[in-house]
Amino acid sequence: MTSGGEHTEGADAGTGAGSGEGERERFGEYVAVVRHGHVAELVLDRPAAMNAVSSAMARSIAAACDALSADQDVRAVVLTSTHERAFCVGADLKERNSLSDAELLRQRPVSRAAYQGVLALPVPSVAAVHGFALGGGFELALSCDIVVADTTAVVGLPEVSVGVIPGGGGTQLLPRRVGAARAAELIFSARRVEAEEAHRIGLVDQLVDAGRAREEGLALAGRIASNSPVGLRAAKRALRLGHGLDLASGLEVEDGAWRAVAFSGDRAEGVAAFNEKRAPQWPGA
Repeated sequence: MTSGGEHTEGADAGTGAGSGEGERERFGEYVAVVRHGHVAELVLDRPAAMNAVSSAMARSIAAACDALSADQDVRAVVLTSTHERAFCVGADLKERNSLSDAELLRQRPVSRAAYQGVLALPVPSVAAVHGFALGGGFELALSCDIVVADTTAVVGLPEVSVGVIPGGGGTQLLPRRVGAARAAELIFSARRVEAEEAHRIGLVDQLVDAGRAREEGLALAGRIASNSPVGLRAAKRALRLGHGLDLASGLEVEDGAWRAVAFSGDRAEGVAAFNEKRAPQWPGA
């Protein structure tokens, strides 16, 4: 890792998820990053509060994402939880209840930085969801590119039931996933959606057996990380920047991303490896 923090050495040097747990680095009390080769596992670790996002935890998420974004060795990120029954239950409402209006206003950029940090990761990101992913917890998952959930998952954006709105990107990310009308129904009703329906209507992308979200998320990330790091970053950039543009503008975004990779060492190695019928050794440049 490129950012300071408590850690233990011994990172797996493999190209994918690796065979075991490697370097672990703490970002404050509630967040850890575990390396599995070129896959980084971003771990939400506040089990006493079901990973409710306090100001301290938000700062740690943002700091971890900053470090991962700057680390050229990372090819994919998996967002996981240590809690047995929850991915993340959203904002820490006990803390929020103690804040004055002025303090709440000052806390807002701290909170936003956590969600923006996940959303801005330059490499593919996977949320591995089990149990409750509600409010800000579901927004963290929505900020990832792919959501893998197990059959225990319950997701939703219930903020209007406590007098606020989804403020971690939910009003913008959810309609991009499921359309404006479906997003409106879910946000306005504040209802919780169980795993099978969530998968059916596109709130999550893959549904796996109970207890296997982390394992399957890491496996998926490992397959992703076996591909060109230059290609992965450029493809994500094109997907994100092109979304919502008219077709002609989107194709220009794609062309710019293509030009960024077409003359790279990764492209030369990928073509050579294909013709030589061997696994590529990506230079990452």
